[in-house]
Amino acid sequence: MAANFWTSSHYTHLLVQEDVDKVNPVDKEKGVTLEDFKLIKMHMSNYILKLAQQVKVRQRVVATAVTYMRRVYTRMSMTEYDPRLVAPACLYLASKAEESTVQARLLVFYIKKLYADDKYRYEIKDILEMEMKILEALKYYLVVFHPYRSLSGFLQDAGLNDLSMTQLTWGLVNDTYKMDLMLVHPPHLIALACIYIASVLREKDTTVWYEELRVDMNVNYSLISIDGVAILDSAGIAYAFAAKNRYQKQELIGLGESSPSYSWCSLLTN
Repeated sequence: MAANFWTSSHYTHLLVQEDVDKVNPVDKEKGVTLEDFKLIKMHMSNYILKLAQQVKVRQRVVATAVTYMRRVYTRMSMTEYDPRLVAPACLYLASKAEESTVQARLLVFYIKKLYADDKYRYEIKDILEMEMKILEALKYYLVVFHPYRSLSGFLQDAGLNDLSMTQLTWGLVNDTYKMDLMLVHPPHLIALACIYIASVLREKDTTVWYEELRVDMNVNYSLISIDGVAILDSAGIAYAFAAKNRYQKQELIGLGESSPSYSWCSLLTN
């Protein structure tokens, strides 16, 4: 794995938001809209997390798996690459990439335990075959840098590494994987945005610290810019998601298992 983000394949393969928000033509023909596309990916991120909790892997493995899944769908269609199979296959691949290997048979066992729906019932050979397809879709670029490492250093440097801020910012970083931020922005920028959001929630003044880092904060606090790269407008979505899920304990439409208002499965199977 590359030791330096700026020389890694992660950096050289960062995308612009417009490329991330493209629905594959094959999926469009099935009636999948951009909103559907985002919700399906969010649902699959939750699926990966739920499965990871069963097999007990580190958060880093979950983050890498979600990144793989989101990278795949910038190139491949959901119609051809069934998300219900791609999700566990990405978790399987990520566990190997992060040296925390999970056996495929264990994933199959917990999939069957978690879901009664036959559409989720894949066997070991299905996961192994999809793993190879994912490797090809990713062009074998498996390096992923995450905000967690930068986050710890920034919090310590800012004098904000108390338990409350650490837990809140870590949780906010986790929430960013419900979106495509890691495909568009360097991980240290995501970490800085999450620290800013947490400092606002905890009423901590970090203005001087950001100025020392040469972070330009505008009057309306709606944007953070480093070297001209805007991030808080995107990370603000993370705040909205966190506020809705963490503090108000509400779910976004379509994410709950019992939600009747959104049937993403039918879009891909019709």
